[in-house]
Amino acid sequence: MGLRVLAAMSGGVDSAVAAARIAEAGHDVTGVHLALSANPQSHRTGARGCCTIEDSRDARRAADVIGIPFYIWDMAERFQRDVVEDFVAEYAAGRTPNPCLRCNEKIKFSAVLDRALALGFDAVATGHHARLVDGVLSRSVDEGKDQSYVLGVLTREQLGHAIFPLGDSTKAEVREEAARRGLTVADKPDSHDICFIADGDTRGFLAERLGSAEGPIVDQSGEVVGSHQGAHGFTVGQRKGLRIDRPAPDGRPRYVLSIEPVSNTVTVGPRSALQVTTIVCGRPVWNGPSRFDDLTVQLRAHGEVYPCRLDETGGGLTIELDRPATGVAAGQAAVLYSGPTVIGSATIMSAS
Repeated sequence: MGLRVLAAMSGGVDSAVAAARIAEAGHDVTGVHLALSANPQSHRTGARGCCTIEDSRDARRAADVIGIPFYIWDMAERFQRDVVEDFVAEYAAGRTPNPCLRCNEKIKFSAVLDRALALGFDAVATGHHARLVDGVLSRSVDEGKDQSYVLGVLTREQLGHAIFPLGDSTKAEVREEAARRGLTVADKPDSHDICFIADGDTRGFLAERLGSAEGPIVDQSGEVVGSHQGAHGFTVGQRKGLRIDRPAPDGRPRYVLSIEPVSNTVTVGPRSALQVTTIVCGRPVWNGPSRFDDLTVQLRAHGEVYPCRLDETGGGLTIELDRPATGVAAGQAAVLYSGPTVIGSATIMSAS
């Protein structure tokens, strides 16, 4: 007997093919598009879009082709509170958040899943490129499109009610299948950047909400080498847009090493100073097997993977890297793997 499945349909090719596969497998599928903005025109459109009016129309057309019921759920208030306001608050605190990860955690697999289960659905299906192997989250076969990193914050219970139909396919195969099925989104470009910042100007978006406050840019010795209009406009590892008044003595570029929101100070230095081997994390989520070998950690979406060791201390954990990583920012997620299998995740608090 088939499952009752709620298919989250963003309006892109991945979620459309995911819904089609689930329906074809004999499950009772209902499509739902999430309205995440009270003013959809403020979200990005076209090749960089996500969650816009055109996306809702594309999702509805795909549902019609597949032959499944389709609804739009208004999640704008929840999205504003749990994703947008969290994004602003994290930058104000000197951290660098990942809004797509937070959206998966708080919206798609908390608010949506909770409502789906309350309505009698058995599972939520999405177009994420990831696999569930015996209920355990693993990487997609398409390493270039793998999205297990942004799903690493999900709990075992949430994963138990999730379906990722695309994990065994490459993106090229998904597009070819969409064309065969007559889905008009077959050639639709992937979304990029932050959907709720319409013009892509993150610094301007933050300045509008947090205001401007002139502060110093200092080198590692504490000497003032420039100024800025708000520490919230920077992230660790940033090189461009620093407005430094004088070059470094060696003539090499300087990068943001740290951000101190209380004193509104940005410290810069050479790229070599960005290297870290110890990462302190909080809010661990263990969603994979408890026994594992060859532990590695990924520190940003589509970032490099580092062999590592763990030391659990109290409610947090310390990750010791076998080789240095560069530009590790507080607020990002550290997702732990054993081979392709996700073991768990935690929020980066500091690195040294």
